[in-house]
Amino acid sequence: MLVLVVVTALGFDFTNGFHDTANAMATSIATGALKPKVAVALSAVLNLVGAFLSIEVALTVTNAVVRIQGSDGAPKQEIVGDGGAGLLLIVLAGLAGGILWNVLTWLLGLPSSSSHALFGGLVGATLAGPGVSGVNWTGDGSKLDGVVGKVLMPAVMSPVIAGVVAAVGTWLVFKVTAGVAGRVADRGFRWGQIGSASLVSLAHGTNDAQKTMGVITLALIAAGDWSDTESIPFWVTVSCAVAIALGTYLGGWRIIRALGKGLVEISSPQGMAAQSSSAAVILASSHLGFALSTTHVATGSIVGSGVGRPGAQVRWRVAARMVTAWMITLPAAAVVGAVMWWAGDLVGGGLPGALVVFAILCGLALGMWLRSRRASIDHTNVNDEWTGPAPEPVAV
Repeated sequence: MLVLVVVTALGFDFTNGFHDTANAMATSIATGALKPKVAVALSAVLNLVGAFLSIEVALTVTNAVVRIQGSDGAPKQEIVGDGGAGLLLIVLAGLAGGILWNVLTWLLGLPSSSSHALFGGLVGATLAGPGVSGVNWTGDGSKLDGVVGKVLMPAVMSPVIAGVVAAVGTWLVFKVTAGVAGRVADRGFRWGQIGSASLVSLAHGTNDAQKTMGVITLALIAAGDWSDTESIPFWVTVSCAVAIALGTYLGGWRIIRALGKGLVEISSPQGMAAQSSSAAVILASSHLGFALSTTHVATGSIVGSGVGRPGAQVRWRVAARMVTAWMITLPAAAVVGAVMWWAGDLVGGGLPGALVVFAILCGLALGMWLRSRRASIDHTNVNDEWTGPAPEPVAV
């Protein structure tokens, strides 16, 4: 069971990589600052490096979602019982919920949150298993901790903060450079985009790679192979860093296209302002241990860059579609996680249950991947003209 959980967790990490490449590189690809394949290669390397810079978010995932201890510090047997098999099935089912939502939203070209898909899956599987008391809603109750303080509040606040910062930054950039020749300014901002995109990739590694580290550590605790809830095994850090880097290099071109071409007809100054805003918010949150959604931050920044540009236009219908996906991500993944747990429990749990969950996951993911081959998007057509809804003017 532990092997299945670790393999599935690394599979989630891989999907997180290709699902979230767009957060760092969509605007640089859209403006031509970087060639598509160069962009994803650079992002992959920096995600790999970023994964080693902090463990605060990993510890949040290990301790702030599933309540593995009682008030006296002793293990809660209704969750960890059966030699840890109960908690391992919860973790496996939660991962399955996260992966399936990631693959579905990638198929649809929707930049939804991999983080909330993971947390939703874990919460749903926990609710289906030990019940409401198994979810660590507020930590010790004396501060904003647990799922509410570390997951839900950052989910609401981070895209708003990033959008405001990007809007102000974009407005200032255009104000300051109003008298600079267009070609000179554009060349400088493209170099700025490369730097800011690199910083976002590094920040993504410090935040998202750690979520899988936390899940694997939680599984090791359940299996009795690890007991320290304040550190992460080094082999876990290395394997998660490699998995997210490989996924990032794969590209996730559907979502890169949606973010780079679908929201705003973006220019280099906007791209630099959006990416700088994203990097600042993500790095600050990683330092504080907030497991926020880098997708929400990046999307909020791009919309903010459109709002902040004089005479800009934003495709609000596309933005509304993305926000809808944000709102349903956590509950939808929770439902899938719960269904997966029930499927595993139906055959008696334990290893047979884990094998059933794993088989269902592989079958559904393979089906969606085959469906994506009917209308392929890759590095050769990611920057083709957008054919969706027309942009709408923004009053500035």
